[in-house]
Amino acid sequence: MRRLILGFYVSLDGKSADGDNGIRDVMDSIDDPEQEEYFVSRLWEAGAFLMGRKTYEICAGYWPTSDHPSAKAMNEIPKVVFSRTLETADDWPETRIAGGDTAEEIAKLKAGPGKDLVACGGTEFMQSLIKLGVVDEYRLWVLPAITGKGAPLVPELDEARKLRLVKSTAFPSGILELCFVPADR
Repeated sequence: MRRLILGFYVSLDGKSADGDNGIRDVMDSIDDPEQEEYFVSRLWEAGAFLMGRKTYEICAGYWPTSDHPSAKAMNEIPKVVFSRTLETADDWPETRIAGGDTAEEIAKLKAGPGKDLVACGGTEFMQSLIKLGVVDEYRLWVLPAITGKGAPLVPELDEARKLRLVKSTAFPSGILELCFVPADR
């Protein structure tokens, strides 16, 4: 069975890389070829990228013409956009729309053949996956910055969820990759 990996950049204080809290500027200012090469190699481990409509619209306008090191993986690996309003996904190759119930769509994708699924959407989409309890691994890229403002990656939950650290990787720039799985798995 395929796993769902939530991959996301966050500040040290757990704030999302979305929006205008300055974390995108921090990301853009970091020059770390070792981390970039490693990050791209991790992208190629994905069987599909999952995202919400807003992220799709931003990415479809950027990746197809980008020369960024991640562009080849982002363009060639299949993508699934979760949206009940999007009618087509023709702007970005290898993209299809999942318009049904998110938990049911995720269950179908997990039951299918192939490599693991990587959720790479925005904060709102990531929070919905966390709330649904469908995440099998949290792959957080912690940036060496504190924003003090912005949306938290993790939404308010009814109860705490214990996680187990399975991998940590530090890079020269101070970026940390932290991989956690639910403690009961």
